Amino acid sequence: MIVWVIFISCILLFLALDLGVFNKKAHVIKAKEAAIWTSIWISVALGFSGVIWWLFSQGLVANPTRITPDDAVLKYVTGYLIELSLSIDNVFVIAIIFKAFKVPDLFQHRVLFWGILGAIVFRALMIVFGVALINQFDWIVYVFGAFLIYTAYKMWKSDGTEFNPKKSFIFRKMRKVLPYTPFMDGDKFFIRRMGIRVATPLFMALIIIELTDILFALDSIPAILAITADPFIVFSSNILAILGLRSMYFLISRMLNKFRYINYSLVLILAYVGLKLIFSHHIEIPEWLSLAVIGLSLVGGILASVVIPNKEHDSLED
Repeated sequence: MIVWVIFISCILLFLALDLGVFNKKAHVIKAKEAAIWTSIWISVALGFSGVIWWLFSQGLVANPTRITPDDAVLKYVTGYLIELSLSIDNVFVIAIIFKAFKVPDLFQHRVLFWGILGAIVFRALMIVFGVALINQFDWIVYVFGAFLIYTAYKMWKSDGTEFNPKKSFIFRKMRKVLPYTPFMDGDKFFIRRMGIRVATPLFMALIIIELTDILFALDSIPAILAITADPFIVFSSNILAILGLRSMYFLISRMLNKFRYINYSLVLILAYVGLKLIFSHHIEIPEWLSLAVIGLSLVGGILASVVIPNKEHDSLED
């Protein structure tokens, strides 16, 4: 229990430093700053694999499946890469939400900060629930596996129709119960108009980001549970990937058109982990193979995006 308390305390400390010190004054996050913070978060996450090895070698965390420290590290790194890769899809949706609500670059970090904080809470609850289900019902892995394969199929067959937050079910229902104004007053989530407390576009963007992240977690949590059901590995890899999402957004949101093949990488990853779950009771797949499949899928999608010419983009330039 002490390990969990220390880990969660460190996460809260990082978040407090983020908003209270490093980003106390609202400013536009430039690509260079985003690249530095992305590198820092990835380094922290990968460096934490050493902590995972030490914790499991010293028996400081519960280890019901009796995995070795080396296997624990492999499972942690694999889980982290899964969460990081699936977070890329999050970036696409966040960019669309900010564009729809015309959220200025100056205030995007504030919205994302509170969005990430909420995501940590909701994902923690989903992880606890998912681990409990797997431990209680062996057959649930088939349900998770089938769901991931179905999600991969839907992503593959997607017609590319852009998500419109202002036409979404969530926004329409919120407008009925929450007074809303399309006007902003600095970085405020609520303002008073005609004596009524109304939500600004910043708050609407925050709520939709929060709820769409829950939908994304329906994919990502079962995906990492395909690698391991160890609660601490699942939680730590998931949360550290989420913490790096903000800087990743500011780094790649302006280059989304260049990553047009990354969705195919995510299709392969989801399909692979879905099949891994379905056959988990019959075939033991080594962790290095999972790590290789995920890594090669990501690299392949990035290289394809860079090497293969974008004919649509080129025709627009002509």
